[in-house]
Amino acid sequence: MNTVTTKKLLSQELRRSGWSIGEIAKELDMLKSGSISKWCRDIVLTPEQIERLSERQTSGSYKGRMVAAERLRADRLREVKLTREEGLKDIGKLSKRDLFIGGLGMYWSEGETYPGSDRLSFINSDPKMILFMFKWFKEICGVSDNKFSLQVKINEIHKNRAGEIESYWSKLINIPLTQFTKTILIKAKSKKIYPNPDEYFGTLRITVRQGTKLRRKLNGWLEGLANLPG
Repeated sequence: MNTVTTKKLLSQELRRSGWSIGEIAKELDMLKSGSISKWCRDIVLTPEQIERLSERQTSGSYKGRMVAAERLRADRLREVKLTREEGLKDIGKLSKRDLFIGGLGMYWSEGETYPGSDRLSFINSDPKMILFMFKWFKEICGVSDNKFSLQVKINEIHKNRAGEIESYWSKLINIPLTQFTKTILIKAKSKKIYPNPDEYFGTLRITVRQGTKLRRKLNGWLEGLANLPG
């Protein structure tokens, strides 16, 4: 147990098994409050788990406190879900103008904007954001599929999955592997442990070939967007 990630995963596993925060802290040699409580705050205990914890406590009021705490936790999770659904309704159906501004904002945040470069590229690990930007490049910028050059970047501990990861991105965006350049392996200082290693797909860089003219136009779009607050 020498990494924060490992302790987090084990804490959550033990909590789902009905362990108390104190028991988990003792098992992992950590403070009772703080990280463990934060890691486990969204885990709702079943009545059976509450009963188990109650039997291990000397206080007769413990079960009542646990039931009340779990009720509050469940209420909070319901509120989170409701607020998310309200947010989805606020977005509704995107117009072409919405797509234009949304993609421009994403490029401003995650795309290549270095003044000394004319390269047009965007990099991210979120599949939904990658799909959104592909739609933006094609429908707003008029980029055809054969103009895309793709590159995957992954942690070196996943090098044995490089082919699988490349195929994942290729299928997601429907672009052949022949348009992918050599995958970059990142040498990490620490051996990070991923909670679901088979669900790790690194990042994908989208580059538009011969995109100098479009990049210069995009610079104008970004300047216009940046000047709006004034």
